[in-house]
Amino acid sequence: MSKSKEIRQRILELVQEYYEAEYAEKSFIPGETAVPVSGRSFDGDEMVHLVDASLDFWLTTGRFAQQFEHDFARYVGVRHAMLCNSGSSANLLALSALTSPTLGERRLQPGDEVVTVAAGFPTTVNPIVQNRLTPVFLDVAIPSYNMALTHLEEAITPRTKAIIVAHTLGNPFELDAVMEVAKRHNLWFIEDNCDALGSTYHGRLTGTFGHLATISFYPAHHITMGEGGCVLTRSSRLKKLVESFRDWGRDCWCVPGEANTCGTRFEWQLGRLPYGYDHKYIYSHVGYNLKLTDMQAAVGLAQLQKLPDFIETRKRNWRHLRAGLAPFEEFLILPEATPGSDPSWFGFLLTVRPEAPFSRHELINYLETNRVATRLLFSGNITRQPAYQDVPYRVVGDLTNTDMVMNQTFWIGVYPSLTPQMLDYAIEVFCRFFKQFG
Repeated sequence: MSKSKEIRQRILELVQEYYEAEYAEKSFIPGETAVPVSGRSFDGDEMVHLVDASLDFWLTTGRFAQQFEHDFARYVGVRHAMLCNSGSSANLLALSALTSPTLGERRLQPGDEVVTVAAGFPTTVNPIVQNRLTPVFLDVAIPSYNMALTHLEEAITPRTKAIIVAHTLGNPFELDAVMEVAKRHNLWFIEDNCDALGSTYHGRLTGTFGHLATISFYPAHHITMGEGGCVLTRSSRLKKLVESFRDWGRDCWCVPGEANTCGTRFEWQLGRLPYGYDHKYIYSHVGYNLKLTDMQAAVGLAQLQKLPDFIETRKRNWRHLRAGLAPFEEFLILPEATPGSDPSWFGFLLTVRPEAPFSRHELINYLETNRVATRLLFSGNITRQPAYQDVPYRVVGDLTNTDMVMNQTFWIGVYPSLTPQMLDYAIEVFCRFFKQFG
């Protein structure tokens, strides 16, 4: 073994020792230790992978990213997985790819309509606006918190070209019904799967139904790279478009560090460029630079090995909370899985009943004061957010439940690092609060 390899091996062994010394499990102290909604779940493997990749000093996408894309596509069961720097960027890439002139009559063009919901995370909607398309908002159903299908057919007009919907906090929406409408009207269908990695619908993983699907690897999500995201597709044509928009809009498909993969690098003529212009610098789309680093992908490879256990722990934690909070249904609407689904839960959603003798504000303040963290369902009703007051959009039906989500709904955590002791404490805090009201 060379001296450099020996040193590298010693470094990685020390990293493992460092993890064991620095991140030793700490005792849970009720009322003092926080019960977070989400966070990193990791061990020394992730730190070793991170340092191993950093010692390569290959600072952009490289061998670890290529390995992750291969392994992740195989895990999900699609042909192609394209890494990027966030789940939000994944949504931007998925929708932007559909604006490519190479798609002919099926390309999305300014003014075209995209159906979605108003209750959710803003970066499901933002790419619609950023591509000068028009969002068409539908209400959600409670207690699934997914798209209500009552007005879906009514929402379709000759201008409608796509549907993009998220599986809310891991709970799959009714994919068969949405897919049937998309297929019948020849619409593009994008699954925002950022909060639902590992969820299934009728035995099939979410993220495999749409023309495109997106994943997030932010620390709150099912696995993390720190930052990071991914676009999934079965289509080689869409894969090339996503990669083009991700990589500056270039026409070339060479991976970083390679050149002349096509064998005709100086024999192209596109646009109004002269013949022989270097293909590495020909741009067929107005793109971005949304790649991630190899160090992040290395962390993701270690996390991917833990994903099955993470998913089972999330499900177990969700069931623990569901059983513990069941006695309080006079005050709370408890979440329910979509029929035919097996969610890989991202969080535990709760809606304070309108007739309850207290407000959501009072309840979450009590929880937070007692170190049980809470979150709202992201933007609530996005049409009421300040950033969207001048955005053109349509609403089909009404947004009654969306407004209820905005006013009455919140969620608590189920992520893998939450212990049964933490969950029992959270339930106890709810119980103490409700005792004030008989």
